[in-house]
Amino acid sequence: MGVDTTEDKLNPDGEIVGERKLTLEELKEAIASQASNDLIFILPEAKRLPAGIRYWLQDLMADGLKLCLFAITNPSRDIFLETLEIELSPPSDRDIRERMRQEAQRLGISIDEKRLAKLQPLAGQNPTLARKVLRAEALGLNPENPEHKQYLDISPIAISGIMALSIVRFIGMGTGDRGLYIVGGCALIIGMMLKQLGRVRGSRRRLGQ
Repeated sequence: MGVDTTEDKLNPDGEIVGERKLTLEELKEAIASQASNDLIFILPEAKRLPAGIRYWLQDLMADGLKLCLFAITNPSRDIFLETLEIELSPPSDRDIRERMRQEAQRLGISIDEKRLAKLQPLAGQNPTLARKVLRAEALGLNPENPEHKQYLDISPIAISGIMALSIVRFIGMGTGDRGLYIVGGCALIIGMMLKQLGRVRGSRRRLGQ
């Protein structure tokens, strides 16, 4: 758009003595004055915008300005309620491998298809991690553990299933069946033990400490 973020600073005699930065409100007015229907505002981190900016953009939308907002999830508030939601498909494995080939070419390293197939799962479907894995490969660090979290943690389901067996404890109490009572009690205790063990975390120290 070519909106100036500064303006001339004048002394009482009207002479230019320097520049001053526009205030936020003045910058908003400058942008709004040049906004038209043939412009599109692209905002990569729309969720991080302050509420005041979002409401200002909402007013510009009412005047016909087009917006393209990117967010991992739809907050379903203010300006997001007035936009159409389009879900973008994640990159495929082929796209990630192609990104890794480009990064290898940029770094000047030679990598064969076999090694590429071994490194690709470490990045999952994240192009940024794909570049990071190749940089580690170029340094000879040989990364082995994946850094992404594209998997389903079924441990809560397993623990809930074990604890659900404790129902038979009450059935055993009602029917007088000692076997059901013992099995249900053991299932309840095992489920509670697994739940507590799942909360165990190792020490997390920052680098340099």
